[in-house]
Amino acid sequence: MVTLNGKPVSTDDLMPLALTNLGHFTSMRVDETGNIRGLTLHMERLVRDCKVVWGADLDTGRVRDYVRQSLEGQSRPCVVRVTVYDPKVEMGHPADADEPHILVSVRGAGAMPPAPLRAMSVPYERDLPEVKHVGLLGALHARRTAQLAGYGDALFVGRDGLVSEGGTWNVAFVDQNGTVVWPQAPVLPGVTMALLQQRAEHKVATVTLEQAKGMEAAFATNTSIGVRALSAIDEVEFPTEQAVLTRLQEAYLSVPGETL
Repeated sequence: MVTLNGKPVSTDDLMPLALTNLGHFTSMRVDETGNIRGLTLHMERLVRDCKVVWGADLDTGRVRDYVRQSLEGQSRPCVVRVTVYDPKVEMGHPADADEPHILVSVRGAGAMPPAPLRAMSVPYERDLPEVKHVGLLGALHARRTAQLAGYGDALFVGRDGLVSEGGTWNVAFVDQNGTVVWPQAPVLPGVTMALLQQRAEHKVATVTLEQAKGMEAAFATNTSIGVRALSAIDEVEFPTEQAVLTRLQEAYLSVPGETL
């Protein structure tokens, strides 16, 4: 079931979201106990992005209530997505929309971590990269391009030649010294990335595509996959059985979940 402000959503409610594609969201993995890693950070993201997109405050207590309601009777683990949009938004007058509503949907969660991922570098820069918004055309077109070429997903490279992030994930690398390197670039500040940065030694630095391909290992992160090894970037293969990657996976799984 998908709900809007705690009630079953109607087709009419969804039409503005489908036709204008204006809104923002966060996705959270709910573990077997019903807890969520990084819940506080997810709520902070929703509040922050609501200010940017709608110029409005967001009551995270309401968000938690609606999420709890939607999780009743759901199998776990699962992924719950909270989308914030205004059903009154019109394409011609988006500035008139300032009463965001809360859409909650739930889907099953896959194994964590998934099998290693082969990524293809694609030139792309997201609009408002600091906001987790619903405007996914560019990212999904890049992903489709990569998949049609035989890869699993796209790795974005900006006009400056710097690596930024993946289709729906942050990326990081392990250099020759065993140090985790997060790209310094306009990217979505991922919750999983933030949790890992709190628990593992790392540095933030600009990474060109050539430098990325010269790293010892690479991995993707988001709430659904945790830490997922990259097995290739373009034609360059990476080892996926790396001690650093194993430690990062264990570090992430050790993060205690928060109760709704």
